[in-house]
Amino acid sequence: MGILSGNPKDEPMHYGEVFAIWSAYSMAKSQVAAYEVLYNHAGDKELKKFISDMIQNIVKPGIEETEKMLKVNGVGLPPTPPERAEANSEDIPVGARIMDPEISATLSQSIAQGLIADSTAIGQSIREDIAMMFGQFHNKKVQMGGKLLQLNKEKGWLIPPPLHVNKTKEQ
Repeated sequence: MGILSGNPKDEPMHYGEVFAIWSAYSMAKSQVAAYEVLYNHAGDKELKKFISDMIQNIVKPGIEETEKMLKVNGVGLPPTPPERAEANSEDIPVGARIMDPEISATLSQSIAQGLIADSTAIGQSIREDIAMMFGQFHNKKVQMGGKLLQLNKEKGWLIPPPLHVNKTKEQ
């Protein structure tokens, strides 16, 4: 039996795994604050619900899992920003307010970047439990990304690139 056989939780993490988990934790803590700011600026009720769902069902559970993994393995936690107070979007001047389509685009970008980070962590992991944890994070983000895409289409916020229509002449 080698050091990397048996229960994965008894195996040491390599530096890439430590960094991936530490980074995921740090980013998730920052996302809570950022998403709360976006929530405060959002005017659309469905968008506000989506942001709330992202925080409660994706980001905060991820924080709990990564924090536990870091603590169990004796890795120090990074400093994190405080959560934001709730505000009314109507109190924010129109010129200073982040508009709903901009919020949606920011969320789409955030989800896409999270998918890449999760995939990278899965690919570099040698501990199955760590790969599975990031796989679960990835799957949840895929689901939320699909919901956001649908919301973007329904609200008219999606700006597609030039569409390619293949027009061939029939002879």
